[in-house]
Amino acid sequence: MQNKQANPVPFIKVEGLTKRYRPDLPAVFENVNFGIMQGEFICVIGHSGCGKSTILNVIAGLEEATSGGVIMGSKEISGPSLDRGVVFQGHALLPWLTVVDNIAFAVRSRHPAWSRKQVQEHARKFLELVGLQAAARKKPSELSGGMKQRVGIARAFAVEPKMLLMDEPFGALDALTHGVIQDELLKICAATKQTVFMITHDVDESILLADKILLMSNGPEARIAEIVVNTLPRERSRETMHHDPQFYRIRNHLVDFLVHRSKEIQQNGSALTSEALIVRPGLEEIPASAEPAGSQESKIRIVN
Repeated sequence: MQNKQANPVPFIKVEGLTKRYRPDLPAVFENVNFGIMQGEFICVIGHSGCGKSTILNVIAGLEEATSGGVIMGSKEISGPSLDRGVVFQGHALLPWLTVVDNIAFAVRSRHPAWSRKQVQEHARKFLELVGLQAAARKKPSELSGGMKQRVGIARAFAVEPKMLLMDEPFGALDALTHGVIQDELLKICAATKQTVFMITHDVDESILLADKILLMSNGPEARIAEIVVNTLPRERSRETMHHDPQFYRIRNHLVDFLVHRSKEIQQNGSALTSEALIVRPGLEEIPASAEPAGSQESKIRIVN
């Protein structure tokens, strides 16, 4: 008799998450459920007002949900922790410290018993990862916007969090700098096997970076409408991914959701269940027998 392989347990489990700022107002989002496996890169896409940043803040422990909760490992998140690093759109560097000392400041919070030499060596290692070792002794005022954001990313990685949360971290950057930092992030995540939850409005960015893309319906009372599995090969680049026919199937699916289906779902909210559809728009239609036995993805819709 063959043993059935147990379904893996998500590293992060979001269950029944609801946020309502006032009892007399509709919920911003309602009954949000999803899981994140260790080492996965998750992007979230949705129109403004659907509660993307609030969900990130709840996972970070910076904000409380009205109901529901978030489990990390086997423990419910109840406040901020060094196990979860956060990178916002603003770099939030301390202007009176040098680049390396900004990173070292975070490292000391993680390793208070370390010597100054240990802290500095650790900080410089992560500064090198983002290609800024030559700027180590500069102050933030001497850096470009893209360089400041790279320092912020290095600082977040330097505390070696179990999970990295990113809220549109490249939104204020020019296109060229944006692309350079995307490449840096891909390299660091590949090297560290980091678990990432990232909010973006950039469809192409989500396809480049993510293993899965969560699509949120419009607010109020927003929900996770679909979980899109990125079927492009994991080793992908901005220069080559558009040559793969899967890229356009995925991209068209995401754009169609943002332009049309997100509004239709909002108008017909009663038809939206608490369980998101899991879709693989990059694939041609495959037989159900090709799905792994015991898969939790029981509501799969293949979109060509």
